[in-house]
Amino acid sequence: MAALFDHYLIVDWSAANHPKTGRDSIWVCHRGPGGERCDNPPTRHAAKAVLAGILAGVAARGERAVVGFDFPFGYPAEFAARLGLSGAPWRAVWDEIARLVDDDAQNRSNRFAVGGELNRRISGERFPFWGCPAGFDHDWLGPRHHNGHAAGGLAEKRLIDEWMVGAQPCWKLAYTGSVGSQVLTGLPVVRALRDDPRWADRTRVWPFETALALPADAAIVFAEVWPSWWRKAIRTELGPPNDRAQVRSVAAIFADADRAGELAGWFAPPVAPGDIGRVTAEEAWTLGVNAPRRAAAGG
Repeated sequence: MAALFDHYLIVDWSAANHPKTGRDSIWVCHRGPGGERCDNPPTRHAAKAVLAGILAGVAARGERAVVGFDFPFGYPAEFAARLGLSGAPWRAVWDEIARLVDDDAQNRSNRFAVGGELNRRISGERFPFWGCPAGFDHDWLGPRHHNGHAAGGLAEKRLIDEWMVGAQPCWKLAYTGSVGSQVLTGLPVVRALRDDPRWADRTRVWPFETALALPADAAIVFAEVWPSWWRKAIRTELGPPNDRAQVRSVAAIFADADRAGELAGWFAPPVAPGDIGRVTAEEAWTLGVNAPRRAAAGG
């Protein structure tokens, strides 16, 4: 069976406030016909340039690539509606975040102020986003979890997050596992790459633009991934640091699954019929997660 893709790119993102390399920074692994390449760009602007350069080559040669980013592509259902956004919920949210977030070439961003502004619009209180640096003073963003999801009407986690032990909520903007800041700084980059006119007509975001499938006309496919899903298969000798080992391991896992004829099935996870709409229009899914892995009872 022929492989679906020629290239496999896995990106470990970072919301760092300054240029940074090494541990807890951005890592990009690219496996393709020419072998493996691993980059450690110091800023998000530099990472975007690295990825654009790789994708330009893919598009020019008429090849196919899957590009996985390690942060959520969507928020829990009703987020777009609560913001008063119209159109396809996922795209409306991406456009709004890209409009609000300023992120300069030295990694200085206004993501905490954006979190506060989104809270103001949604609740007029410090909900649903939370977490901020010491000394950050904002009327609508606090340092601690608000414990307000039940009363506030927005779930803490997406359906896919409930399937994965250890997945952090996208509302969390600071501290260990602050995936919320990665979302706010990462989605504008994915959006810009997806809309690049050099390849936009052949590019799709899974599952928002593909449903739970892989269309034949999708030459470049963006998807969210979670390297910790394969934590037992991470080859630590491919680091250091661990971030490098993760992206290299997961890129190899994707390539191996494709050669084995298994990757196609990853694009069609067993989502219950009643949940397909929220997944494909708003919440997204994590590529490669085809069965729940939840915490043990009492754990």
